[in-house]
Amino acid sequence: MAAPSPSSSPRATLSATGPSSPASTHPPSSAPTQLSSRYDIVFLPPSFPIVAMENPCLTFIISSILESDEFLVIDVIHEVAHSWFGNAVTNATWEEMWLSEGLATYAQRRITTETYGAAFTCLETAFRLDALHRQMKLLGEDSPVSKLQVKLEPGVNPSHLMNLFTYEKGYCFVYYLSQLCGDPQRFDDFLRAYVEKYKFTSVVAQDLLDSFLSFFPELKEQSVDCRAGLEFERWLNATGPPLAEPDLSQGSSLTRPVEALFQLWTAEPLDQAAASASAIDISKWRTFQTALFLDRLLDGSPLPQEVVMSLSKCYSSLLDSMNAEIRIRWLQIVVRNDYYPDLHRVRRFLESQMSRMYTIPLYEDLCTGALKSFALEVFYQTQGRLHPNLRRTIQQILSQGLGPSAEPSAEQGSAGADSEADTDTPALLLGDEAPSSAISLRDVNVSA
Repeated sequence: MAAPSPSSSPRATLSATGPSSPASTHPPSSAPTQLSSRYDIVFLPPSFPIVAMENPCLTFIISSILESDEFLVIDVIHEVAHSWFGNAVTNATWEEMWLSEGLATYAQRRITTETYGAAFTCLETAFRLDALHRQMKLLGEDSPVSKLQVKLEPGVNPSHLMNLFTYEKGYCFVYYLSQLCGDPQRFDDFLRAYVEKYKFTSVVAQDLLDSFLSFFPELKEQSVDCRAGLEFERWLNATGPPLAEPDLSQGSSLTRPVEALFQLWTAEPLDQAAASASAIDISKWRTFQTALFLDRLLDGSPLPQEVVMSLSKCYSSLLDSMNAEIRIRWLQIVVRNDYYPDLHRVRRFLESQMSRMYTIPLYEDLCTGALKSFALEVFYQTQGRLHPNLRRTIQQILSQGLGPSAEPSAEQGSAGADSEADTDTPALLLGDEAPSSAISLRDVNVSA
């Protein structure tokens, strides 16, 4: 039977084989070996603080993601992959989370390649790597959190490691290892052997790399771990982008139209470009294509006002009927360009979406621009429905530039307080702390 397309919603109960107990430090001989053929998904309210969280044979997923079939499929597959990488074999420390997330992301993409084709996987990978490089520009290439082996200093919140380096740089390293052996099927065999050897234990990076070189003795003889510029140690401890990225040319049939449409909207004269662009029906596109297109526009913001007006005329009503992953990007364009005619859509979105991955980016943009009073008004109307941690995070964002005694609280009135635009760089807010690095949480839209 043909595999379902990524635009088809999976059933609430999936069939998968995975460990039925979480990873532990017990040796394999004393660990339970019973396997389960049942895999359940629980969809939680929109206020659930993260996108998805795996448990052995049971995944929690935020209900908002149901709007986007493709993102839902990816999230479910990613959590299933954690049955092996994360649950059966667990990273021994927070400092090496890539051993869980990088391997799970690789397994996820191996599955989507076999199920939905290489073009779809390359599109999703291009979308994520694009976000990784955006995050790199914000943090700087010397940021310590861009290492795969991050050193946690005393007092550092481990949740700050839930970033795209853990996922995407980790994935690129695993993909590089798969390319060294020259055959994805052989690398699959290695991963099975790795899980079998270390199941129900905790590991460090050296365990994985030693196992890899032992499984492929010919590569060990070639000293692939010491190749100039691609040393395994450098992969683990160098800051900056991945040392090598996968060839995504097989996705060009899906990414080329995105680039072409973006180029049209940045061409002159605008009236001719808009006419040509309006002839392209993006309603037929995959979600990842539309999201990638809007990300390109968002990166170029602020845009000329006439361009934003034309974009709204061409797409606003159409995008309004699409899923939250699409709408959040269009609404960020609206906010970053102070496009008041579509501001009511921002309000409606914030009144219905309670996940931090959808609310934080908009509040950061609203408070960085000239719309802080609008942000305060919406917050006071919706704060009772927000998760307490999210509510505190938004209060921190809103209080930037208001002075130490002016932090918004439930007791304050409506948005009549100081509404001066905060022109400071928005803070990295992955936990309850607010470090000074700038980043948008939309770019860390990852599953646990």
